[in-house]
Amino acid sequence: MTRRLVVEADGGSRGNPGPAAYGALVRDPDTHQVLAREAAALGVASNNVAEYSGLVAGLRLAAALDPDCTVEVRMDSKLVVEQMSGRWQIKHDDMRRLAREARQVLDPSRVTYTWVPRAENKDADQLANEAMDDAAQGRPWRGAQPPPAPLGAEEPAGRGTQAAGRGEAGAGALDEPATETDLTAPADAGEPTTLVLLRHGVTELTRERRFSGTGGADLPLTALGRRQALAAAEGVQAAGGVDAVVSSPLRRTRETAEVVAQSLGLGVRVDDGWTEVSFGAWDGSTAAEVAERWPNEHRAWLASTSVAPPGGDSLDDLTRRVRVARDRLLARSPRRRVLVVTHASPIKAMVCEALGAPASATWRLDSSPAALTVVRWWSDGGAAVSAFNETGHLHAAGVPVR
Repeated sequence: MTRRLVVEADGGSRGNPGPAAYGALVRDPDTHQVLAREAAALGVASNNVAEYSGLVAGLRLAAALDPDCTVEVRMDSKLVVEQMSGRWQIKHDDMRRLAREARQVLDPSRVTYTWVPRAENKDADQLANEAMDDAAQGRPWRGAQPPPAPLGAEEPAGRGTQAAGRGEAGAGALDEPATETDLTAPADAGEPTTLVLLRHGVTELTRERRFSGTGGADLPLTALGRRQALAAAEGVQAAGGVDAVVSSPLRRTRETAEVVAQSLGLGVRVDDGWTEVSFGAWDGSTAAEVAERWPNEHRAWLASTSVAPPGGDSLDDLTRRVRVARDRLLARSPRRRVLVVTHASPIKAMVCEALGAPASATWRLDSSPAALTVVRWWSDGGAAVSAFNETGHLHAAGVPVR
Protein backbone atom coordinates (compact mmCIF):
# COMPACT_ATOMS: atom_id res chain seq x y z
CA MET A 1 0.00 0.00 0.00
CA THR A 2 1.37 3.42 -0.95
CA ARG A 3 2.31 5.58 2.02
CA ARG A 4 0.58 8.99 2.17
CA LEU A 5 2.45 11.93 3.67
CA VAL A 6 1.71 15.62 4.15
CA VAL A 7 4.39 18.27 3.64
CA GLU A 8 3.94 21.70 5.21
CA ALA A 9 6.43 24.29 3.98
CA ASP A 10 7.05 28.01 4.22
CA GLY A 11 9.76 30.58 3.80
CA GLY A 12 10.32 34.20 4.59
CA SER A 13 12.61 37.17 3.94
CA ARG A 14 13.11 40.15 6.19
CA GLY A 15 13.49 42.80 3.52
CA ASN A 16 12.37 40.92 0.37
CA PRO A 17 15.12 40.51 -0.61
CA GLY A 18 16.85 40.31 2.74
CA PRO A 19 17.94 37.74 5.33
CA ALA A 20 15.85 34.70 4.47
CA ALA A 21 15.15 31.18 5.65
CA TYR A 22 12.77 28.29 5.07
CA GLY A 23 10.98 25.76 7.25
CA ALA A 24 9.44 22.40 6.32
CA LEU A 25 7.96 19.42 8.08
CA VAL A 26 6.35 16.09 7.21
CA ARG A 27 3.23 14.77 8.95
CA ASP A 28 1.31 11.53 8.99
CA PRO A 29 -2.07 12.61 7.56
CA ASP A 30 -4.04 10.31 9.88
CA THR A 31 -2.34 10.88 13.23
CA HIS A 32 -0.96 14.39 12.47
CA GLN A 33 2.32 13.22 14.00
CA VAL A 34 5.38 15.21 12.90
CA LEU A 35 7.73 12.69 11.32
CA ALA A 36 10.56 15.00 10.23
CA ARG A 37 11.32 18.70 10.09
CA GLU A 38 14.00 21.01 8.74
CA ALA A 39 14.83 24.71 8.65
CA ALA A 40 17.81 26.66 7.36
CA ALA A 41 18.94 30.20 6.65
CA LEU A 42 19.50 31.10 2.99
CA GLY A 43 21.48 34.32 3.27
CA VAL A 44 19.91 37.13 1.25
CA ALA A 45 16.94 36.00 -0.83
CA SER A 46 13.38 36.91 -1.72
CA ASN A 47 10.21 35.60 -0.04
CA ASN A 48 9.37 33.53 -3.12
CA VAL A 49 12.80 31.89 -3.29
CA ALA A 50 12.57 31.09 0.42
CA GLU A 51 9.12 29.53 -0.05
CA TYR A 52 10.32 27.41 -2.95
CA SER A 53 13.35 26.36 -0.88
CA GLY A 54 10.98 25.20 1.84
CA LEU A 55 9.05 23.16 -0.70
CA VAL A 56 12.22 21.42 -1.94
CA ALA A 57 13.32 20.68 1.63
CA GLY A 58 9.91 19.24 2.55
CA LEU A 59 9.82 16.98 -0.50
CA ARG A 60 13.37 15.85 0.26
CA LEU A 61 12.34 14.90 3.80
CA ALA A 62 9.34 12.95 2.49
CA ALA A 63 11.45 11.12 -0.09
CA ALA A 64 13.97 10.17 2.60
CA LEU A 65 11.18 8.68 4.68
CA ASP A 66 9.65 6.75 1.81
CA PRO A 67 10.79 7.18 -1.82
CA ASP A 68 7.56 5.62 -3.10
CA CYS A 69 5.18 7.81 -1.10
CA THR A 70 2.44 10.12 -2.35
CA VAL A 71 2.54 13.64 -0.94
CA GLU A 72 0.08 16.44 -0.39
CA VAL A 73 1.96 19.74 -0.10
CA ARG A 74 0.17 22.36 1.98
CA MET A 75 1.45 25.93 1.69
CA ASP A 76 0.04 29.40 2.24
CA SER A 77 1.89 30.67 -0.84
CA LYS A 78 -0.69 30.97 -3.60
CA LEU A 79 2.14 31.62 -6.05
CA VAL A 80 3.99 28.37 -5.34
CA VAL A 81 0.82 26.27 -5.24
CA GLU A 82 -0.50 27.63 -8.55
CA GLN A 83 2.87 27.45 -10.32
CA MET A 84 3.69 23.92 -9.16
CA SER A 85 0.14 22.84 -10.07
CA GLY A 86 0.84 24.03 -13.63
CA ARG A 87 -1.80 26.75 -13.68
CA TRP A 88 0.58 29.73 -13.56
CA GLN A 89 3.81 30.24 -15.47
CA ILE A 90 7.15 30.43 -13.66
CA LYS A 91 9.10 33.37 -15.06
CA HIS A 92 11.84 33.99 -12.48
CA ASP A 93 15.09 32.06 -13.13
CA ASP A 94 15.73 31.15 -9.48
CA MET A 95 12.18 29.91 -9.03
CA ARG A 96 12.36 27.90 -12.27
CA ARG A 97 15.53 26.25 -11.00
CA LEU A 98 13.96 25.40 -7.64
CA ALA A 99 10.79 24.13 -9.32
CA ARG A 100 12.92 21.79 -11.45
CA GLU A 101 14.68 20.61 -8.33
CA ALA A 102 11.35 19.93 -6.62
CA ARG A 103 10.18 17.84 -9.57
CA GLN A 104 13.42 15.83 -9.44
CA VAL A 105 12.92 14.89 -5.80
CA LEU A 106 9.63 13.06 -6.34
CA ASP A 107 7.68 12.10 -9.44
CA PRO A 108 5.29 15.08 -9.95
CA SER A 109 2.43 12.61 -10.57
CA ARG A 110 2.72 11.59 -6.90
CA VAL A 111 2.57 15.17 -5.52
CA THR A 112 -0.51 17.38 -5.14
CA TYR A 113 -0.60 20.99 -3.94
CA THR A 114 -3.15 22.60 -1.62
CA TRP A 115 -3.34 26.25 -0.61
CA VAL A 116 -4.06 26.79 3.10
CA PRO A 117 -4.53 29.98 5.14
CA ARG A 118 -1.43 31.22 6.95
CA ALA A 119 -2.94 30.21 10.31
CA GLU A 120 -2.96 26.58 9.15
CA ASN A 121 0.71 26.74 8.16
CA LYS A 122 2.01 28.22 11.41
CA ASP A 123 4.37 25.38 12.28
CA ALA A 124 6.37 25.69 9.05
CA ASP A 125 6.33 29.48 9.46
CA GLN A 126 7.66 29.09 13.00
CA LEU A 127 10.54 26.94 11.76
CA ALA A 128 11.51 29.53 9.13
CA ASN A 129 11.45 32.33 11.71
CA GLU A 130 13.55 30.26 14.13
CA ALA A 131 16.16 29.79 11.42
CA MET A 132 16.20 33.54 10.63
CA ASP A 133 16.48 34.44 14.34
CA ASP A 134 19.31 31.96 14.89
CA ALA A 135 21.17 33.11 11.77
CA ALA A 136 20.93 36.72 12.95
CA GLN A 137 22.77 35.62 16.11
CA GLY A 138 25.41 33.77 14.10
CA ARG A 139 24.37 30.25 15.04
CA PRO A 140 22.82 27.30 13.16
CA TRP A 141 19.14 26.52 13.47
CA ARG A 142 18.41 25.37 17.03
CA GLY A 143 16.41 22.32 15.94
CA ALA A 144 19.03 20.71 13.67
CA GLN A 145 18.57 16.93 13.60
CA PRO A 146 19.93 13.94 11.64
CA PRO A 147 18.04 12.94 8.48
CA PRO A 148 14.91 10.85 9.20
CA ALA A 149 15.04 7.07 9.16
CA PRO A 150 12.76 5.46 6.51
CA LEU A 151 9.23 4.79 7.72
CA GLY A 152 8.82 1.27 9.00
CA ALA A 153 12.53 0.94 9.79
CA GLU A 154 13.36 -0.39 13.24
CA GLU A 155 14.64 2.35 15.54
CA PRO A 156 18.27 1.57 16.43
CA ALA A 157 19.33 1.28 20.04
CA GLY A 158 20.82 4.42 21.50
CA ARG A 159 18.46 6.94 19.89
CA GLY A 160 16.97 7.61 23.33
CA THR A 161 14.74 10.61 23.94
CA GLN A 162 15.20 12.01 20.46
CA ALA A 163 13.40 9.04 18.92
CA ALA A 164 10.79 9.06 21.67
CA GLY A 165 10.12 12.73 21.09
CA ARG A 166 9.22 12.10 17.46
CA GLY A 167 6.94 9.21 18.37
CA GLU A 168 5.01 11.15 21.04
CA ALA A 169 4.39 14.40 19.18
CA GLY A 170 0.73 15.37 19.35
CA ALA A 171 -1.41 17.01 16.68
CA GLY A 172 0.35 20.13 15.45
CA ALA A 173 3.13 19.77 18.02
CA LEU A 174 6.87 19.95 17.37
CA ASP A 175 9.22 17.87 19.51
CA GLU A 176 11.82 19.67 21.59
CA PRO A 177 15.25 19.83 19.93
CA ALA A 178 18.23 18.16 21.50
CA THR A 179 20.50 20.57 23.34
CA GLU A 180 23.73 18.99 22.12
CA THR A 181 24.86 17.08 19.06
CA ASP A 182 27.49 14.35 19.46
CA LEU A 183 29.54 14.25 16.27
CA THR A 184 32.13 11.80 17.58
CA ALA A 185 30.33 8.59 16.61
CA PRO A 186 26.98 7.41 15.23
CA ALA A 187 24.41 6.33 17.82
CA ASP A 188 23.23 3.56 15.52
CA ALA A 189 25.62 0.65 16.08
CA GLY A 190 24.02 -1.50 13.38
CA GLU A 191 25.10 -2.08 9.81
CA PRO A 192 25.37 1.10 7.71
CA THR A 193 24.43 1.62 4.10
CA THR A 194 27.72 1.68 2.22
CA LEU A 195 28.07 3.83 -0.89
CA VAL A 196 30.98 2.80 -3.07
CA LEU A 197 31.46 5.88 -5.25
CA LEU A 198 33.24 5.29 -8.55
CA ARG A 199 34.23 8.10 -10.86
CA HIS A 200 33.86 7.22 -14.55
CA GLY A 201 36.84 6.34 -16.75
CA VAL A 202 38.50 8.94 -18.93
CA THR A 203 37.04 10.59 -22.03
CA GLU A 204 38.85 12.91 -24.43
CA LEU A 205 37.79 15.91 -22.30
CA THR A 206 38.89 14.20 -19.08
CA ARG A 207 42.31 13.52 -20.57
CA GLU A 208 42.69 17.18 -21.51
CA ARG A 209 41.39 18.34 -18.10
CA ARG A 210 38.57 20.35 -19.63
CA PHE A 211 35.29 21.27 -17.97
CA SER A 212 32.81 18.52 -18.80
CA GLY A 213 29.43 18.83 -17.14
CA THR A 214 25.78 18.12 -17.67
CA GLY A 215 24.58 19.88 -20.82
CA GLY A 216 27.96 19.71 -22.55
CA ALA A 217 29.32 17.12 -24.96
CA ASP A 218 28.20 13.66 -23.80
CA LEU A 219 31.34 11.79 -24.82
CA PRO A 220 32.01 8.04 -24.58
CA LEU A 221 34.93 6.45 -22.76
CA THR A 222 38.24 6.24 -24.57
CA ALA A 223 40.04 2.89 -24.90
CA LEU A 224 41.92 3.79 -21.71
CA GLY A 225 38.64 4.64 -20.03
CA ARG A 226 37.29 1.16 -20.75
CA ARG A 227 40.48 -0.42 -19.36
CA GLN A 228 40.00 1.67 -16.25
CA ALA A 229 36.41 0.45 -15.93
CA LEU A 230 37.55 -3.17 -16.16
CA ALA A 231 40.16 -2.55 -13.47
CA ALA A 232 37.52 -0.88 -11.30
CA ALA A 233 35.31 -3.95 -11.68
CA GLU A 234 38.15 -6.10 -10.34
CA GLY A 235 38.69 -3.66 -7.49
CA VAL A 236 35.01 -3.73 -6.49
CA GLN A 237 34.95 -7.53 -6.61
CA ALA A 238 38.13 -7.78 -4.53
CA ALA A 239 36.57 -5.51 -1.89
CA GLY A 240 33.57 -7.82 -1.45
CA GLY A 241 31.29 -6.75 -4.29
CA VAL A 242 28.08 -4.74 -4.03
CA ASP A 243 24.35 -5.44 -3.94
CA ALA A 244 23.28 -2.92 -6.58
CA VAL A 245 24.68 -0.52 -9.18
CA VAL A 246 23.41 3.03 -9.72
CA SER A 247 24.66 5.36 -12.44
CA SER A 248 24.47 8.96 -13.54
CA PRO A 249 22.64 9.24 -16.89
CA LEU A 250 25.63 10.58 -18.83
CA ARG A 251 27.24 8.28 -21.37
CA ARG A 252 30.66 8.03 -19.72
CA THR A 253 29.16 6.94 -16.39
CA ARG A 254 26.68 4.52 -17.95
CA GLU A 255 29.45 2.85 -19.97
CA THR A 256 31.62 2.54 -16.85
CA ALA A 257 28.68 1.20 -14.81
CA GLU A 258 27.75 -1.36 -17.46
CA VAL A 259 31.29 -2.79 -17.51
CA VAL A 260 31.35 -3.18 -13.72
CA ALA A 261 27.76 -4.42 -13.42
CA GLN A 262 28.27 -7.06 -16.10
CA SER A 263 31.27 -8.45 -14.24
CA LEU A 264 29.16 -8.64 -11.06
CA GLY A 265 26.06 -10.08 -12.72
CA LEU A 266 23.97 -7.04 -11.81
CA GLY A 267 21.80 -4.54 -13.66
CA VAL A 268 22.24 -0.76 -13.70
CA ARG A 269 19.68 1.70 -12.36
CA VAL A 270 20.05 5.26 -13.70
CA ASP A 271 19.39 8.15 -11.31
CA ASP A 272 19.54 11.73 -12.65
CA GLY A 273 20.45 13.00 -9.18
CA TRP A 274 24.01 11.71 -9.58
CA THR A 275 24.79 13.60 -12.81
CA GLU A 276 27.63 16.11 -12.98
CA VAL A 277 27.14 19.80 -12.23
CA SER A 278 26.41 22.01 -15.26
CA PHE A 279 29.32 24.27 -16.21
CA GLY A 280 27.22 26.20 -18.72
CA ALA A 281 29.24 28.34 -21.11
CA TRP A 282 32.49 26.97 -19.72
CA ASP A 283 31.89 23.41 -20.91
CA GLY A 284 34.75 22.15 -23.08
CA SER A 285 37.21 24.81 -21.88
CA THR A 286 40.25 24.42 -19.66
CA ALA A 287 40.51 26.33 -16.39
CA ALA A 288 43.14 28.58 -17.96
CA GLU A 289 40.84 29.40 -20.91
CA VAL A 290 37.95 30.17 -18.54
CA ALA A 291 40.13 32.44 -16.40
CA GLU A 292 41.20 34.34 -19.52
CA ARG A 293 37.75 34.70 -21.15
CA TRP A 294 35.61 35.10 -18.01
CA PRO A 295 38.03 36.52 -15.41
CA ASN A 296 35.42 38.18 -13.16
CA GLU A 297 32.96 35.30 -13.33
CA HIS A 298 35.73 32.77 -12.68
CA ARG A 299 36.98 34.65 -9.60
CA ALA A 300 33.45 34.94 -8.24
CA TRP A 301 32.86 31.21 -8.81
CA LEU A 302 36.02 30.29 -6.92
CA ALA A 303 35.12 32.68 -4.10
CA SER A 304 31.57 31.43 -3.42
CA THR A 305 29.83 28.07 -3.75
CA SER A 306 26.56 29.90 -4.40
CA VAL A 307 27.86 31.41 -7.67
CA ALA A 308 27.20 29.53 -10.91
CA PRO A 309 29.10 29.70 -14.20
CA PRO A 310 27.19 31.56 -16.95
CA GLY A 311 24.26 29.32 -17.82
CA GLY A 312 25.33 26.66 -15.31
CA ASP A 313 24.71 25.51 -11.74
CA SER A 314 26.49 26.42 -8.52
CA LEU A 315 28.14 23.95 -6.17
CA ASP A 316 25.35 24.67 -3.69
CA ASP A 317 22.84 23.60 -6.36
CA LEU A 318 24.80 20.40 -6.87
CA THR A 319 25.04 19.65 -3.15
CA ARG A 320 21.28 19.97 -2.69
CA ARG A 321 20.61 17.69 -5.66
CA VAL A 322 23.11 15.03 -4.62
CA ARG A 323 21.81 15.12 -1.05
CA VAL A 324 18.36 14.24 -2.39
CA ALA A 325 19.81 11.42 -4.49
CA ARG A 326 21.67 10.09 -1.45
CA ASP A 327 18.52 10.18 0.72
CA ARG A 328 16.58 8.40 -2.00
CA LEU A 329 19.24 5.69 -2.20
CA LEU A 330 19.48 5.25 1.59
CA ALA A 331 15.71 4.81 1.82
CA ARG A 332 15.68 2.34 -1.07
CA SER A 333 18.68 0.21 0.00
CA PRO A 334 19.07 0.36 3.79
CA ARG A 335 22.12 -1.46 5.20
CA ARG A 336 23.31 -2.61 1.77
CA ARG A 337 26.41 -1.95 -0.34
CA VAL A 338 25.64 0.11 -3.43
CA LEU A 339 28.01 1.11 -6.20
CA VAL A 340 27.30 4.63 -7.48
CA VAL A 341 29.05 5.45 -10.75
CA THR A 342 29.17 9.22 -10.96
CA HIS A 343 31.45 12.24 -11.48
CA ALA A 344 34.11 14.20 -9.64
CA SER A 345 31.83 16.93 -8.26
CA PRO A 346 29.12 14.65 -6.76
CA ILE A 347 31.79 12.45 -5.16
CA LYS A 348 33.49 15.43 -3.53
CA ALA A 349 30.10 16.79 -2.42
CA MET A 350 29.30 13.47 -0.72
CA VAL A 351 32.64 13.44 1.09
CA CYS A 352 32.03 16.99 2.34
CA GLU A 353 28.56 15.97 3.53
CA ALA A 354 29.91 12.94 5.39
CA LEU A 355 32.66 14.99 7.05
CA GLY A 356 30.39 17.91 7.88
CA ALA A 357 32.70 20.13 5.83
CA PRO A 358 31.50 23.18 3.88
CA ALA A 359 30.95 22.86 0.14
CA SER A 360 34.01 25.08 -0.40
CA ALA A 361 36.17 22.18 0.82
CA THR A 362 35.63 20.56 -2.59
CA TRP A 363 38.39 22.84 -3.92
CA ARG A 364 40.83 20.95 -1.66
CA LEU A 365 39.76 17.47 -2.82
CA ASP A 366 40.96 15.59 -5.88
CA SER A 367 39.02 12.91 -7.72
CA SER A 368 40.85 10.77 -10.26
CA PRO A 369 39.20 8.89 -13.15
CA ALA A 370 38.03 5.39 -12.11
CA ALA A 371 39.02 6.01 -8.47
CA LEU A 372 36.95 4.50 -5.64
CA THR A 373 35.63 6.37 -2.60
CA VAL A 374 33.70 4.62 0.17
CA VAL A 375 31.27 6.44 2.47
CA ARG A 376 29.15 4.67 5.09
CA TRP A 377 25.84 6.16 6.30
CA TRP A 378 23.93 5.07 9.40
CA SER A 379 20.17 5.44 9.80
CA ASP A 380 20.54 8.20 12.40
CA GLY A 381 22.62 10.41 10.08
CA GLY A 382 26.04 9.25 11.27
CA ALA A 383 28.65 8.90 8.52
CA ALA A 384 32.21 7.72 8.00
CA VAL A 385 34.58 8.01 5.03
CA SER A 386 36.33 4.64 4.75
CA ALA A 387 38.37 5.37 1.61
CA PHE A 388 38.91 8.34 -0.66
CA ASN A 389 40.21 8.50 -4.23
CA GLU A 390 41.60 4.94 -4.04
CA THR A 391 43.44 3.97 -7.25
CA GLY A 392 45.23 0.83 -6.11
CA HIS A 393 43.15 -1.33 -8.46
CA LEU A 394 44.43 0.68 -11.42
CA HIS A 395 48.06 0.28 -10.39
CA ALA A 396 47.54 -3.44 -9.76
CA ALA A 397 46.17 -3.86 -13.28
CA GLY A 398 48.94 -1.75 -14.82
CA VAL A 399 46.40 0.83 -16.03
CA PRO A 400 47.36 4.54 -16.08
CA VAL A 401 45.29 6.82 -13.85
CA ARG A 402 45.06 9.54 -16.52
